[in-house]
Amino acid sequence: MALKEELTEAMKQAMKARDDLRLSAVRMIRSAVKNREIDQMRELDDQGIIEVISSLAKQRRESIRLYREGNREDLAAKEQAELDVLLGFLPRQMETAELEQLVERIISETGAAGPKDMGIVMKAVTPLTAGKADGKVVSDIVRRRLS
Repeated sequence: MALKEELTEAMKQAMKARDDLRLSAVRMIRSAVKNREIDQMRELDDQGIIEVISSLAKQRRESIRLYREGNREDLAAKEQAELDVLLGFLPRQMETAELEQLVERIISETGAAGPKDMGIVMKAVTPLTAGKADGKVVSDIVRRRLS
């Protein structure tokens, strides 16, 4: 089933179950997808939808961090619940060990030697981890390996 259809079905199920949080999160995803389609003047494929959901997940992670710094655990919990719904529509997230192996392989393939080669490595790694890992985590691993 296409991801767009999966989102529509999830919205219907959330309505029937009267799950307000999930319904709100799914509607947010659908709205963001529709806005991106309007911006690009074309219908998004599954990869495009995954990029939108990844972007929303990144926003939620940042909000959670900021709310926790501000001692607003109630708001952080709401954002975490939305993040959990978002992650349910993304492909399985890569484990840290998997990411480290991938980064190590790309570093050896590209011949990267130091921090100045980070852009080269990130350019090769990013398409392989799109929607499967947080870009900040990938960036931190690359930076650590090249230091």
